[in-house]
Amino acid sequence: MPTPRIHGAITALVTPLAEGQVDWDRLKANVAEQIEQGIDALVPCGTTGESPTLSHHEHERVVAEVIEAAAGRVPIIAGTGSNSTEEAIALTRHARSAGAAASLQVVPYYNKPSQEGLYRHFMTIAERCDLPIILYNIPGRTGVELSAETIQRLAEHPMIIGVKEATGSLDMASDIAQRCDPEAFIILSGDDSLTIPIMAIGGCGVISVAANLIPRRVSAMVHTALEGDFDLARRQHLDLYTLFRGLFAEGNPTTVKAAMKLCGMDTGEVRLPLAPMSEAGTQQLKALLDRHEIGSSSVAGAV
Repeated sequence: MPTPRIHGAITALVTPLAEGQVDWDRLKANVAEQIEQGIDALVPCGTTGESPTLSHHEHERVVAEVIEAAAGRVPIIAGTGSNSTEEAIALTRHARSAGAAASLQVVPYYNKPSQEGLYRHFMTIAERCDLPIILYNIPGRTGVELSAETIQRLAEHPMIIGVKEATGSLDMASDIAQRCDPEAFIILSGDDSLTIPIMAIGGCGVISVAANLIPRRVSAMVHTALEGDFDLARRQHLDLYTLFRGLFAEGNPTTVKAAMKLCGMDTGEVRLPLAPMSEAGTQQLKALLDRHEIGSSSVAGAV
């Protein structure tokens, strides 16, 4: 399988829920809106898509529905990671058969494997699944960090094409950039608030939560940086910085779904163990959206 060119503004899609069930019509509408607003790729079934609470059947169908709705217009990077290597392989093989361009493989959570265990986990998936892999390094959620040294080892495999860097450390991003060939191994920010800093040291985009809400504005910022205009990109980043941080006020995707609900884009519903956003938090969020002039009439297209 040829390695896809993955870069730019990439949305970590929410999974719309209504009365406890996946809202398939809204999911497809969200995909269409994202593409129309200039997003470069989509990630279904990441953490923002509440993958831990989806059944296997729902997980596979979400991936398939997003691929079908995108209809080849943008690459689909399916979240198929697991703390079980065999489960990750099964999900990845399904994503490949459904037409995904790549898979997003989160560091195994809860198990706390050694660096050698992590290396073997990802290498086994790479060897047994003919689908490009983007590593997802997010120790705040998984309890273990994939080291830069291990990432460098993994980058030698032709099917391991990049990393979603969400450690929150520019030192880590710099270490990876120094160790890995940027032509062969991509670095994507996993935090909206660090997108431009990471791109300044060699990153090529972001897998974004905020893009669910403001796809055009995230895309404009990222493409400004890709074009080398970091003075303007810095101003765009600073203009959105408080919003980027505020969209995690009560966790993810609770806050971004609440924001989407306020803007008429989603029901705001999440599945247990996530709880709805508090009333006080909702009022603070509404004030934040108002300060950024984000509302139902302006949210998607605002720049």
